[in-house]
Amino acid sequence: MAMRHWIDGMPGWGNVIMMTGTLVFWAVILLIVVAAALRLPREDGSRGGRRDRRPDAERMLAERFARGGIDEAEYRARLDVLRHGTAGTTGPRT
Repeated sequence: MAMRHWIDGMPGWGNVIMMTGTLVFWAVILLIVVAAALRLPREDGSRGGRRDRRPDAERMLAERFARGGIDEAEYRARLDVLRHGTAGTTGPRT
């Protein structure tokens, strides 16, 4: 029988190719869903994925320092107060 390798009208490798294609299709769908979920905003307003784990006050202080609103000594003094409740050196208050 020459047609013995045909199963349900499809050659033997056709079944493997079809199963592989189906798996790839569902993997792509799953990746799209996960990527969309990571891009949705959370309740706190941040986006998914990596998050800045520093508290808000420290982040705001770092942003002021980066913009040049305060110098390094004042930044370090205020950061020390935020983290430990005591200041090593105090800078001018603004």
